[in-house]
Amino acid sequence: MGHVVGFTQMLKQFQSGGAGQIQMQRAGQAMAYHEFYQDDFRPRDHYLPMWEHIQTTGQQILGAKARDAHLTLHTEGVTFTVYSNDEEGIERVWPFDILPRIITAIEWAQIEAGLKQRIRALNLFLKDLYHGQRILKDGVVPPELIYRGKDFRREIMDITPPHDIYTHISGVDLIRDEDGRYLVLEDNLRTPSGVSYMIENRIVERRILPEFFARYRVRRVEHYPALLLQALRHLSPRGANDATIVVLTPGIFNSAYFEHTFLAKEMGVELAEGRDLVCKNDKVYLKTTQGLRQVDVVYRRVDDDFLDPLVFRSDSELGVAGIINAWRAGNVALANAPGAGIADDKAVYAYVPDIIRYYLGESPILPSVPTYQMTDHQDRMYVLDNMEKMVIKAVAESGGYGMLMGPSSTTAQRAEFARKIEENPRNYIAQPVIQLSRHICYLDGELESRHLDLRPFSIYGSDIEVVPGGLTRVAMTKGSLVVNSSQGGGSKDTWVLAD
Repeated sequence: MGHVVGFTQMLKQFQSGGAGQIQMQRAGQAMAYHEFYQDDFRPRDHYLPMWEHIQTTGQQILGAKARDAHLTLHTEGVTFTVYSNDEEGIERVWPFDILPRIITAIEWAQIEAGLKQRIRALNLFLKDLYHGQRILKDGVVPPELIYRGKDFRREIMDITPPHDIYTHISGVDLIRDEDGRYLVLEDNLRTPSGVSYMIENRIVERRILPEFFARYRVRRVEHYPALLLQALRHLSPRGANDATIVVLTPGIFNSAYFEHTFLAKEMGVELAEGRDLVCKNDKVYLKTTQGLRQVDVVYRRVDDDFLDPLVFRSDSELGVAGIINAWRAGNVALANAPGAGIADDKAVYAYVPDIIRYYLGESPILPSVPTYQMTDHQDRMYVLDNMEKMVIKAVAESGGYGMLMGPSSTTAQRAEFARKIEENPRNYIAQPVIQLSRHICYLDGELESRHLDLRPFSIYGSDIEVVPGGLTRVAMTKGSLVVNSSQGGGSKDTWVLAD
């Protein structure tokens, strides 16, 4: 009984914080949508079973389970890297909140349909860009936007990848606005990361809180490696049954190395660095103790710039000399396809609704965040006059880098970004600040509200499969809107209900 009283006290504290949010709204500021609580701070219907169990469990037991979860992640070596201002990485145990985020079946149906639509259209966009370029000739997307994009690769023009698939693995970031609508924040089509943490979150949650699962029918995410392996086999030039697949990693100093090893192990394929592969006669081979073994599919976690020193950066020691020619000859499949990054360029993002209409003749199912183009004079002048209200992003950066959060920025930071924008408008876009939705978290023995987003993962093989869940990223710092793990964010397990 004492445990329930303790949670009641915490709930009162939480509600008092909510009252402050209401005052903000009355003062003309938008209030973030709360995914767990309704307006009157009663849990939403699909959270009631979990809330009842939290109250029954009590603070002491829940705290013990949170410590068990941290210890499990530490023991299993589930880590990530946070970079400081001096660019030195600090390896930390993956921060995990034990209270899951729950998405209803109806909500997920819309998300899944919207993601499939978006990925299909972006794949057609890439095929067109590297072949006929109809969309540029028809004036739907400005040609200069593409040609000046850092990730448009002229070197791969007219190469046809297996089955015309460029976007094999996608991680599209979603947020919920003040009204609870799901919006696409950005597309990740190069080497999206985080799926290993999605799976580890689920493994830990099942181990630590099996009683939570007894109250819900939750769709599984642990089959992601099997789906990925099936899709990679589908790409093999020599057929799925004879496919030799490798995961190409930059090496142990990469911040996502844990994920590279995790996926290679789960799929039962080789983890290779560039020095482990060699190209001969436009074919890729893996060096083994039994000699050279031909490779059919490379799931690369090496960026375009470093993939092939004969085609891209000549000083790269991370890639494989000749791999692009082998790909051009049709002797190896590369996932994701080189050049796919132009489709997740943040400046191109603003045109995705038009891209969907152009190729599919459909309206976007998932809306995008309004975006200001710095190459447009009027947009640029408006943003420069209102920087304190904007999020300004470098178009080719990720992980929360190269970004200005206007409301929390200093005068000097805004002046520096204004200078950068004037020098290179193509390299920046701006978006209005959206109050990311919030959810309760169990932090240091208390229930506190934190902002979050969602990265669902999709695999394009014989068809598009969207894994029912994703990586929910949490801004662990109170009031922060920055959820990226590289900036100190954490995560939750994401439950998609079966019915």
